[in-house]
Order: sequence, then C-alpha cells, then structure tokens
Amino acid sequence: MKIILIGLLTIVWLYLLSVLKRGQLYFWRFIVGSMGAFLILMISLQDKLAEPLARGVAALAGVVGTITGGYSAYFKYGIIFITSHSESMTLMVDYECSGIVEIIAFLSLLLFFDVYSRYEKIMVALIGIVYLMLANALRITIICFSVHFFGISAYYVVHSFVGRIIFYVLSVLLYFYVFTKPQVIHMKVGNFSYGNSGKNH
Repeated sequence: MKIILIGLLTIVWLYLLSVLKRGQLYFWRFIVGSMGAFLILMISLQDKLAEPLARGVAALAGVVGTITGGYSAYFKYGIIFITSHSESMTLMVDYECSGIVEIIAFLSLLLFFDVYSRYEKIMVALIGIVYLMLANALRITIICFSVHFFGISAYYVVHSFVGRIIFYVLSVLLYFYVFTKPQVIHMKVGNFSYGNSGKNH
C-alpha cells in the first residue's frame, strides 16, 4: 500500500513539474517541487533513517559527555544517562530528536534551488546534513548539561524552549548562507540607461 501511494504521488508530482516547466512558471515549480520532494522523501525514508540519525546525534552528543563526564551516551540504543547530584535521568533520543524532518526539508528545498550546479548541490547537501546533525547534537548537549547542573526540574524548560530556540537559530543561519545570500549574489540587476534620441541639446 505504501509503495503504491509513493508511486502515485511521484507520477502526479512529475506531471505537475513538467507542466510548470513548459509554462515557465519557475517559482511555482520550486514550490511544488520542494513540497512534493519533501512529502515523497518523508513517506519513503522516515522509517529507515530516523533511528540511524537519532543514534548518530546521540553519539555526537555523547562525545562531549564522555570528555566532560557530565553524562553517558549509549548511542546504540539512542539513550543518554544523566546524573544530577542525587538524581538521575534517562533521555531517549527518538524520532523527534533525530532531525530527520529538518534534514529532508533542507534537501527538498536544495533540490530545486537552481543557483547551484549539480556538483555544488551535492557538496552543500553533505555539509548541510552534517551541520544539522551537529546543531541537533548541540541542542541535546545543552539539555544534558542543564539537567546535570540544575537538576531534572530544568529539563522541561530547556528541552521545550531553550534547546529549540538554539536549534532554530542555527537552522536559520544555515538557510541564510545556503539560500538567501547566494540568491542575492546571483541576482541579476537590470542595467538601464537613458537612450540617446539622436537630438543634440
């Protein structure tokens, strides 16, 4: 059933892209292309990639925990164990913490962002994936240290607000340097001049 759904979505998506391309509606091609790619990739890959990404983020965050001794990461199980004074807490790095939604959204937009060449898109995609994983690991690290130093009571605020804000700020920076800045640089500004009418003044 899932394969049939993906197949139907892909056929409709490709047809719409061809219509928009023939009509030279490039803005709408970018919108439809990005949204379609996101939907198809999410349906196809979320079950396969969410757990490996979560383990990767746990492993990255665990490096800091191992060096500082603030917490221990069992990345094979997606678990981080945090001690805080006389308390302890187990943090599960699950689907929500994997960053798969943010990564697929980034790749979907990049796929139809024609400022870059194919080679440049591949390089930017790899850099973006690593960047988002590191940003997510930083968010997890901040949560772990907050619990370690301030107790379990700090978890809700840091996880729900502080950590998310930090991650989203870092994501905005990525989007600025990958999408906004290159678009401005490559933007063609039409030159105009006052035409010479052939009359002497």
